[in-house]
Amino acid sequence: MASSTRDGTEHTDEIRLWREDGWWVAKDIETGVTTQGESRDAALANLDEAVELHEGETGREPTDEELRELGIDPADNTTGDEEPPDVLD
Repeated sequence: MASSTRDGTEHTDEIRLWREDGWWVAKDIETGVTTQGESRDAALANLDEAVELHEGETGREPTDEELRELGIDPADNTTGDEEPPDVLD
């Protein structure tokens, strides 16, 4: 199945979903983006978010409340002057 994106290009809506080591794994075939989740719904929700990030359609700084929910003190959440790890190059 194909659909048009905002810029008019076609997007193939093919997703592969399988179980691996107790996790559900979801892969968007067109982008190659792959995620996992403890349930099918979680894996697919994670895939939606990851594809949006991959395509640059979303992205925002987390709120202080979201950081606290993750156990991160917002006051300690600063960007350092260090070079990013090699995997981000």
